[in-house]
Amino acid sequence: MERFVIEGGVPLRGHVTPSGNKNSALPIIAATLLTDEPVTLTNIPRIRDVIDMLAVLDEVGIEMQEHDRHTITLRARQVRGSRLNRALCAQIRASI
Repeated sequence: MERFVIEGGVPLRGHVTPSGNKNSALPIIAATLLTDEPVTLTNIPRIRDVIDMLAVLDEVGIEMQEHDRHTITLRARQVRGSRLNRALCAQIRASI
């Protein structure tokens, strides 16, 4: 866990952007299946579980547009089937 130690009598200025969190990102990515509208997600961590989850959605036909390393737009306009790739799902450490 990161921490900041602040010493001195100088006022603080600036901003800190926290990194994305897998435990939040995975359910949010799954929730994009509930609408056929485009959903843009920001601050998505590019870790193995997130990459695998995006691959699972890609296999069922979710449209994906990557804007940068941590921003992606997902659209579930035409979901194909309801069976997920068992081997790919097994790679994700979170539950599906």
